[in-house]
Amino acid sequence: MTQPAQDSFLRGMTEMLPLSIGAAPFGLMVGAMAAGSGLNHLEMLMMSGLVYAGASQFTALGMWASPIPVMTIIGITLMVNLRLILMGAALAPHIKHLPIYCRWPFVLVFADETWAMALRKSAERPLAVPYVFGLVIPFYVNWLFFSALGVTFGHLVKEPEKYGFDFVFIAVFIALVMGFCKTRRDVPPLIISAGVAYLTHRYLPGVWYIFAGSVAGVIAGAILYKGKSR
Repeated sequence: MTQPAQDSFLRGMTEMLPLSIGAAPFGLMVGAMAAGSGLNHLEMLMMSGLVYAGASQFTALGMWASPIPVMTIIGITLMVNLRLILMGAALAPHIKHLPIYCRWPFVLVFADETWAMALRKSAERPLAVPYVFGLVIPFYVNWLFFSALGVTFGHLVKEPEKYGFDFVFIAVFIALVMGFCKTRRDVPPLIISAGVAYLTHRYLPGVWYIFAGSVAGVIAGAILYKGKSR
């Protein structure tokens, strides 16, 4: 690897560090839930490696029973992850120039955190392969490590909110999202998305608020963009 490529890879790792720290306690909690459901370290590693979605793993482990309600888990996790369709559509124009060996692995394992960082960086300059791997690989390994560690030690972090761990990722993600706001026209879709998500969460059961907020933000952004282009 050339020196510029190494620098780009390290830049991606460094920029993901705060989000990795924020995700660590939740990896421990997922591991603790898995241990309570009877999963061992290998099974936890397989789940985290193949599913690689904290919200889906929380959901599945929260409904774990004997026999396992497979169809119920699939249905609910599908609703939770519908947002990824919209996120992928937003990211597609910014990764189409990447080679297949980078683009498809990124699509398979991108998370909310790596998506936000890649989208923000692409607003400054085209994404480079080493930078993308610097975002994805360490964060992926970080989730595997802490979710497996949680099988043994996760019970020690029973109330992460007491230490502010639950707000670390939220704070960093809000900062990333606000970085997308270049003009006043960019703010209304965020407000509408948050408002619709809140109302949906308040008045509808389940996790529909995730998808409803995403769709509302996309529609609002499309309307405003169309009006701007006229």
